[in-house]
Amino acid sequence: MDFMTALDIGASGLTAQRANLNVISMNMANIRTTKTLEGGPYRRKSVSFEATPVYSPFDTAMQDQLNRELNGVKVLGVTADNRPFRQVYEPNHPDANDQGYVFYPDINVVEEMTNMMSATRGYEANVQTITAVKQMFTKALRIGQG
Repeated sequence: MDFMTALDIGASGLTAQRANLNVISMNMANIRTTKTLEGGPYRRKSVSFEATPVYSPFDTAMQDQLNRELNGVKVLGVTADNRPFRQVYEPNHPDANDQGYVFYPDINVVEEMTNMMSATRGYEANVQTITAVKQMFTKALRIGQG
């Protein structure tokens, strides 16, 4: 594996974790949203990841068997959660139904914060990987100069 491949793998991880953090932040921001453009309360969302080959098919054909197994990560998509909405009795709320209940998204703050911490740690790990690759590249240049 060369330096650029290692950077590509780290960059794919950074991109995926950034998308994950954006979706988690969106969930937290909409925790009390009772009405969306689609109608009804906001639906919690989550990100799906998928392993993706680092090399293009042409590059793969040119590489030896060892390097064919190198994968990065990409965002497969953002999916809406189908959890039932929370019902809260608030008869004076403008979105209350006939019985006085308001439907809120079923978003657990502790779960979202845990997901955020996990995504942050993943992001930091990818930053450290890229930093290590840059340091190795710099040291290789110094060896070549000597």
